[in-house]
Amino acid sequence: MTTGSGVVAFGVPPEVAFDYLADPRNRPAWQSSLSRVEAVTGEPRIGQRWVDVTRPGLRPSMETTELDRPHRWAEIGRWRGVRAALALTFVAAEPGCEVVFEFTVEGDGTFRPLGAVLTRVAVPAVRADLRRAAGILAS
Repeated sequence: MTTGSGVVAFGVPPEVAFDYLADPRNRPAWQSSLSRVEAVTGEPRIGQRWVDVTRPGLRPSMETTELDRPHRWAEIGRWRGVRAALALTFVAAEPGCEVVFEFTVEGDGTFRPLGAVLTRVAVPAVRADLRRAAGILAS
């Protein structure tokens, strides 16, 4: 399994960044691949579910797997034989915080060889999306 990672600076406290990023209803504003989210079940919590509707038309089922405000949040998305996991760790830093991300794609069967490739390809997009979120929160 290949994991991609990185760090993005946010000019807001960890609590502000956490609350914004952990709420799937905010995602279409900062995640470039999304057109919308659907079927959000309640407020952010472990076990919260929703469906990402991507611009290519894929509809992965998403679930929050970790939520330790304001320190760590994680999700898993499933679509056919592919699983994508994203974990965000929030670290206080002047003048706000750093968001450390870890991202992994795994596949079953014929999708298995694509996991490492998709992980590497997606890391720059994850970083760019988090930078977009930091910009939104800074304004």
